[in-house]
Amino acid sequence: MKSQLKNEQWYALQVRPHFEKIVARHLQHKGYSEYLPLYKPRHRRWSERMKEMDLPLFSGYTFCKFDVQQRLPILVAPGVLSIVGIGRTPTPVSDKEIASIERIIQSGLQYEPWPFTKVGQVGTVAKGPLTGLGGIVVEVKPNVRLVVSLPLLQRSVAVEIERDCIEPIQLAHTAGAFTR
Repeated sequence: MKSQLKNEQWYALQVRPHFEKIVARHLQHKGYSEYLPLYKPRHRRWSERMKEMDLPLFSGYTFCKFDVQQRLPILVAPGVLSIVGIGRTPTPVSDKEIASIERIIQSGLQYEPWPFTKVGQVGTVAKGPLTGLGGIVVEVKPNVRLVVSLPLLQRSVAVEIERDCIEPIQLAHTAGAFTR
């Protein structure tokens, strides 16, 4: 396992289409901390039958924790196209955003990819397995859909929660995932 250095941060890696799992396995085999959030689509027809499969939550991306000064081994990994950033400068993904995605996945609630959302009512979860998690609320009857966005990727994830678990907050939305 690679030693945990102080300079290690999470970065989003843009990968070739349908290479997310291959890249994640390669990075893991090389000893890097990788994170490939997956979801089960509600209905997936494969030929004549329904097939349950795990798909990447952020198609075309996987996450890896490394020291950006030591990025060459990451960039030459099979299937990796680039490190996501602003211009040519790799931009880290905050631990808080990664933790928000992990909490959604571990919550046991239904979640799925969602179009990136910039505007909408900001809310926070007041009770349940996602207590304290904040995001943009999109109303879907009979439940509420909470959208957590990763601005760097221009991608979002939505999770359905009961209407009485959410409460609005009066903060300006400046970044994807946040807590009270």
